[in-house]
Amino acid sequence: MLKDFRGHLQADAYPGYDDLYRTGRIVEVGCWGHARRKIFDLHENRPTAVTTELLERIARLYNVEEDVRGQPPDTRRATRQAQAKPQLDALKARMEAIRAKLSTKSTLAVAITYTLKRWPALTRYCEDGCLEIDNLIAERALRGVAIGRRNWLFTGSKAGGERAAAIYSIIETCKLNGVEPFAYISCVMQRIAEGWPNSRIDELMPWAWSPIAQQKAA
Repeated sequence: MLKDFRGHLQADAYPGYDDLYRTGRIVEVGCWGHARRKIFDLHENRPTAVTTELLERIARLYNVEEDVRGQPPDTRRATRQAQAKPQLDALKARMEAIRAKLSTKSTLAVAITYTLKRWPALTRYCEDGCLEIDNLIAERALRGVAIGRRNWLFTGSKAGGERAAAIYSIIETCKLNGVEPFAYISCVMQRIAEGWPNSRIDELMPWAWSPIAQQKAA
């Protein structure tokens, strides 16, 4: 699927992506959500002053993102360079100092190594205002797919997978446009059954649809 893709790819540290990054066509963007999760899982089971400190430092990075959310890319980049980058530099130095005092086999050392090993990718979002600090928005959007896959085990065939993908796309597009999916699909199916003309299909798209608009159109 990514054989002809050029641009940034934000993902976890799955090694299957490494060959893509080596081509030079795709630039890796790290996910602070995954890096934070490594430390948070340790903190949740056995909180320490060190895990608390690291989580607080990461939280301050997210505070910067709260301030620039929805702003133009140039504004986001400038703010990150001024506010997030110094914090990132300090966090890296602190992590290196902590790791130097730990056994390489300790769980905290492993979590810190995960972050430091991917540091260039994790800090890349500061260089481009179009990038995000993490890919959790995409993960949340796919959560329904993952739960469904577990519940009803795959889709039976390639054609079934394509149909499932189409339905998921409709539902997620409804969500992005603030449209209730069940009401939308019910109404659109009724309109199509009544002979809605293909020349006006754009009016049935989620971003153009509303019950009032559909009543007027009818």
